[in-house]
Amino acid sequence: MSLLPLSLLPLGMPEAMAAWLASSLYGGLLLGAMFIEPLVKKIGHRWSLILSLAVLVVTIAVMWLLPYPMVWLGMRLLAGIATAGVFVVVESWLLLVEDERKRGLRLGLYMTALYGGNALGQLLIGQFGFTGSLPFGVVMGLMLSAIVPVLVARNSSPPPLALEPVESAPQVKRVSISATIGCLISGLLLGPMYGLMPVYLHQQPLLEGQTGLMMALMVVGGMAVQPLGSWLSSRIGKALLMSMFSLVGALSAVLMVQAQSSMDFGVAMVLLGASAFVLYPIAINQACEGVSASKIVRVTQLMLLSYSVGSVTGPLLAQGVTHINLGMAQYLGIIFLATALYMLIAALKKIAPVMQPPKGME
Repeated sequence: MSLLPLSLLPLGMPEAMAAWLASSLYGGLLLGAMFIEPLVKKIGHRWSLILSLAVLVVTIAVMWLLPYPMVWLGMRLLAGIATAGVFVVVESWLLLVEDERKRGLRLGLYMTALYGGNALGQLLIGQFGFTGSLPFGVVMGLMLSAIVPVLVARNSSPPPLALEPVESAPQVKRVSISATIGCLISGLLLGPMYGLMPVYLHQQPLLEGQTGLMMALMVVGGMAVQPLGSWLSSRIGKALLMSMFSLVGALSAVLMVQAQSSMDFGVAMVLLGASAFVLYPIAINQACEGVSASKIVRVTQLMLLSYSVGSVTGPLLAQGVTHINLGMAQYLGIIFLATALYMLIAALKKIAPVMQPPKGME
């Protein structure tokens, strides 16, 4: 998350390339989301995951050996395709149960583990730094270690799915619009947060030497809120829930602008992570409501596609607002506020009773 943006200047590459690296990654995510389903159908969940992780290791090795802008952009594009494979395989694998409460629980645990790993990674940057060969070697070692459990667990892969074409899958056609928008917004938020936030924090006078800590706090906020998000999603309408968390996100953006100390910034980062990282699991859980197990891969693929569109455009939009005297915090605040309003309207439309006048009084 922070290693590549922070290592640009030490390697002699322009800092402005951070946005292009993020968009290249998410461009690959977009491409991968479009084409991963046939691979899963052909070789299964287990081998699709192993192949995706192996490709990620290769991209890291090439970037380590060849620190040139065009090489890095190409490798980030390839890494995005492989990351799409990891996301679609793992999420569809976890969601292959008919009980929707179990789906929410599994997704919450998955997101907690994902963001916990992200938080640990941010802290490891403080331990290993972001210059030289050591950080890349550590990342490669961790990625290789992730392949081992999948190789060992030979009998845990689900049976091959008989995936249907789009025209014969009416359940997929009825995927909630608010779920699709939720994934899109998640990309618009997380793309810049992953790709540009480290640079933004590094430039703040209040946070000298605390970039890794602030990024870790952001991810810890996202990790800590997952059990609450999972619990609430089975009790509150998901559009309303996304509206509520988006309001918290808008508040975090205000706190970032008004921060007078590193502690204030730390609180803002926790709230930012809690609000931004919870939108995707809520949206994908909403998208899978009433969808049979045979169509889960297709639905997760469509949701990742929506997320990827937001992730590709998000870093470029966030960087673009700097030209109109706005910064990262203002960009996030605008997106959060617009999302809160949209989701609130969507929730009200769904829960408002349709008033029919008595006969004779039309």
